Amino acid sequence: MKWGLSWILAILGPAVAYVLIAVSIVLSPWFSWGSDALSDLGHSTKSAAAPYYNAGLFIGGFFLIGYAILNLRLRRPFTAVALTLSALALQSVGVYDEIYGPLHGFVSVAFFLLLWVTMIIYAGEARNLLTAVPIVGYMLVWVLYWAGLYLGGVALPEAASSAFATAWLVYVVARESLGLGRDTPTAAAAV
Repeated sequence: MKWGLSWILAILGPAVAYVLIAVSIVLSPWFSWGSDALSDLGHSTKSAAAPYYNAGLFIGGFFLIGYAILNLRLRRPFTAVALTLSALALQSVGVYDEIYGPLHGFVSVAFFLLLWVTMIIYAGEARNLLTAVPIVGYMLVWVLYWAGLYLGGVALPEAASSAFATAWLVYVVARESLGLGRDTPTAAAAV
């Protein structure tokens, strides 16, 4: 695969989400990294920034689904399915904001778990141990949080794990789009 539309979609996914999350933070002087979740920015009745935050998650997920379908499925079909499910969960976090209570909690946890599983699936499917670094970093962030070694809002581990996942995605895009991998494409790629 050459650098093209799918590369743009893959990079636009997190870029749009991060930009609109940043806009939401700027518009929300009440937001605290030490006591809030990022999703607090998307609460449709309590946050004036909710349209920006939720749109960022929805649009970002849309671009990631496009990348998974248009490019990644040709070389890494299992990873593409997992990334699509992760992106759908990301969109669900924006659609089912905190006003939905437990449903929002479910889709949020589903997103972070599916994203981690996607990274693991890619490592196995591509037979690439280099991806272990962001996988372990991603997991470690959440282990430290749930072990109580970090006391504060969940926004910080959400942002840190997202940074590891974004680093992983940039690596995958570069490797798959430039053909930097030493393995051969799947049969679907030959079609």
